[in-house]
Amino acid sequence: MGPMPSAKPPASPFTPLDFQLVLLRRMADHNPGLVEDARHALGASPTDLREANRRWQAMVRSPRSRPAAARYRSVLGTPGAVLPRRVGGLDCEAWQWPLPLWPDLRFEVLVAPDRVVWNAWLVRAPGAPAPALRTLDDLTPWSCTVDEAARAFAPARALEGTAPTRWGLAFTAADGRGVRHEVAAEFTWGLLQRVAAGGRRP
Repeated sequence: MGPMPSAKPPASPFTPLDFQLVLLRRMADHNPGLVEDARHALGASPTDLREANRRWQAMVRSPRSRPAAARYRSVLGTPGAVLPRRVGGLDCEAWQWPLPLWPDLRFEVLVAPDRVVWNAWLVRAPGAPAPALRTLDDLTPWSCTVDEAARAFAPARALEGTAPTRWGLAFTAADGRGVRHEVAAEFTWGLLQRVAAGGRRP
């Protein structure tokens, strides 16, 4: 009798590094140069980025997938902070994790009392200085989060995202000469990606 076939080796754990590559993959459509620099900083190859995204999508879409809150904890570990939050009259928790790629930001997951995830995006870290957002020139890629732009250029109107991890804002902002423009800004995982003047989607 010949040797038994060897068992398929188990897949390597999905790590916080892999998760950062997933975030980058979603941003590559808008800012490939920034993504390329960030990928190099993480010591990852283009293949690593594609494979991390493939594995994440497989986890999310699997019929045996664990609930989203449990999935984030399994990948990122115990949250660095758990903060009480009130959203529309309902109490929830904000789970936050630091990510080496963006030391001034935190990845935040809003979790309802029944452990349903309401939202997941990047926010400014507690105590980190917020960017000065006064004109269109300040709205550079990766410069601010959704909440920061909405506060700086209030009143802002939410736009429907073009993908599950994307958000849009419409607001009025002045350019360097003081001329005011209708602006549409697009965010991926809560981080600004691009801005279009004239109120049209980027």
